[in-house]
Amino acid sequence: MSPASGPRIGVLGIQGDFREHIASLRALGADAVLLRRPEELAALDGVVIPGGESSVMDKLTRSFGLAAPLRDALRSGLPAYGTCAGMIMLAAGLANPIAGQETLGVLDVSVRRNAFGAQNESFEIDIPMPALGERPVHAVFIRAPVVETHGDAVEVLGALPDGRAVAVQQGNILASAFHPEVVAGEDRFHRRFLEIIERAQCSSNGEREPAR
Repeated sequence: MSPASGPRIGVLGIQGDFREHIASLRALGADAVLLRRPEELAALDGVVIPGGESSVMDKLTRSFGLAAPLRDALRSGLPAYGTCAGMIMLAAGLANPIAGQETLGVLDVSVRRNAFGAQNESFEIDIPMPALGERPVHAVFIRAPVVETHGDAVEVLGALPDGRAVAVQQGNILASAFHPEVVAGEDRFHRRFLEIIERAQCSSNGEREPAR
């Protein structure tokens, strides 16, 4: 970690809107850097997987030799936050994968890709999320997934009016189906992620808590 900065967070920088996440994290004092190679994982306090195209991210992380080391690090307790495609990447199951698509499998949810249709059917909505404060979260959905099922250890932070979960947390893993990084002034998910990292660093035995 840089002595003049907050936690060192690697933002997966192979595809998607990684620049917006880096800007959001740096605005909160984090040392946000690009993550592209497996050897970079050892220096990180957390990882962000941005929005983009999940099937492309899957193929590229495997091609770069990053998928297996990243999966191992997350299973060992490295905190992670995934938005949109990042939620898909973290999920244990996919309701509608493309042929050969894999996930990191560290979040006990099953998600549906492109649950709301094509790009031109993107939408925005205010969603109450008491865990993040009294003000609703203005959520931007762009070819977004939705959580279809989740395990008992998964906390639902936010859901659509029809009850479908779109923001969840399980231990050190945080995920949202939407893009808070593109909404001006909406930094509560990134703040919550920084709090997750701080708790992981302050665990009583000095070691990361494994994902549950």
